[in-house]
Amino acid sequence: MFADINALSVPQLKQGAARLGLNQATFDQCLDSGRHEARVKASAVEGEKIGVNSTPTIFVNGRPLIGAQPFEVFKQVIDEELARVGTR
Repeated sequence: MFADINALSVPQLKQGAARLGLNQATFDQCLDSGRHEARVKASAVEGEKIGVNSTPTIFVNGRPLIGAQPFEVFKQVIDEELARVGTR
């Protein structure tokens, strides 16, 4: 999904589910029902409000780490935050 963000139409999602070997009938029924649509939209709106515009975006004590990051970046930010609050 992340490799081709423009390939997220319903037919493409269903093809992807089939390629993964998911139960096609269950997947199709869930997707077609729209039962999670409101929750997904609310989550997207909430993310936009706090400045999330790409995935992955991870917050460490309010500091955003945008995009895939190596372990060292997480370690540095966590160490800085621990030092800042005096727990290290």
